[in-house]
Amino acid sequence: MEKSSFFKPANRISDFKPYFFASLAKKLNRLQIEGVDVIRIDMGSPDLKPPDFIIDRLCQQAFQPQVHGYSANGGTANIRQAIAAYYQKRFSINLDSNREIIALIGSKEGLFHLSQIMINPGDLVLVPDPGYPVYSAGTLIAGGEIYKMPLKANNNFLPDFSQIPAEISRRARLMWLNYPNNPTGAVASLEFFESALEFARKNEIIIAHDAPYVDICFNDYQAPSILQVPGAMDIAVEFNSLSKTYNMAGWRVGMAVGNAEIIRYLSIFKSQIDSSHFIPILDAAALALTGDQGWLTERNKIYETRRDIVIEGLRKVGFQVEIPPAAIYVWAKLPQGISDSMAFCDQMLESTGVSTTPGLVYGEFGEGYIRVSLGTATERISEAMHRIIKWMNN
Repeated sequence: MEKSSFFKPANRISDFKPYFFASLAKKLNRLQIEGVDVIRIDMGSPDLKPPDFIIDRLCQQAFQPQVHGYSANGGTANIRQAIAAYYQKRFSINLDSNREIIALIGSKEGLFHLSQIMINPGDLVLVPDPGYPVYSAGTLIAGGEIYKMPLKANNNFLPDFSQIPAEISRRARLMWLNYPNNPTGAVASLEFFESALEFARKNEIIIAHDAPYVDICFNDYQAPSILQVPGAMDIAVEFNSLSKTYNMAGWRVGMAVGNAEIIRYLSIFKSQIDSSHFIPILDAAALALTGDQGWLTERNKIYETRRDIVIEGLRKVGFQVEIPPAAIYVWAKLPQGISDSMAFCDQMLESTGVSTTPGLVYGEFGEGYIRVSLGTATERISEAMHRIIKWMNN
């Protein structure tokens, strides 16, 4: 007789499934064991390394005897001052490094933590759909409720605030925005951010803007920060990261900046959870933010080349694809007659060894699309498109 286990999870996570990419890894491992040459264009993890001057700083600092103990909660003064310098130079925004900035162990933890510090059971959160899954997961684990803001092609993948019912707007406690956008690659103007802030002020909603792709832009486009709008600091916090901009995803360095009260709550929460970061990593990150930025232009051209290869290849076999002006993704609508993104991506992986991400992973309004990441070597992306075209033309 089988015993019933008393090792039961807390109710807040009992219904959660593993993160999509964790589940995908098991299937990829099986295929690789079977000898399949898998090309991953699914996960947004840069394949390129940071420039040598950043790595050199890490190595040099690691030899210093005084850097191996605990570091300050929320980052050293050096990294917080570097973040302030970056925001001033990049966006002409003046931030108080002691009150309006906190360093994060990757911005993902901050996105999750924000829901834990601001949302009580039953509170309502406005979440973009399609959108990064952490916005919803953090809300649900905090006991909050989700209202999905559809991001549709006919509105340039921007939420339409006029379509949110008044009773929902009045109940909402927090709203997530993310531009340049994951997964769509869409961008937002300062005028859009102004309208978002007006809507939020009217309804007393906190805005959380997730902005890790602001420095991966193409064709002379420059993405703005929501904090450039006058008065944004009163109700907004922005998350940024070195993962994508500086090819430092595995280094796990991010930041939250903006409203001082929210930053203070994040600091209190983090002080109960972690002991900050390895100082040499923070010192190298500070140099990345304040040192030579010229190399980013050439790096972005590599992504632009990859983007164009993907768009040309997918269009040849019937995908509808808009040209994204920023971020490291191509968001492609499935060819006519195909609607199930999960089944399509699974079949394509098994048949070609090419791994893409189903749009449904990002929400119900992502169904009918796939996301292609540009974080893979250019020649491998070309090979992936060749395989997809051959498979779909058979």
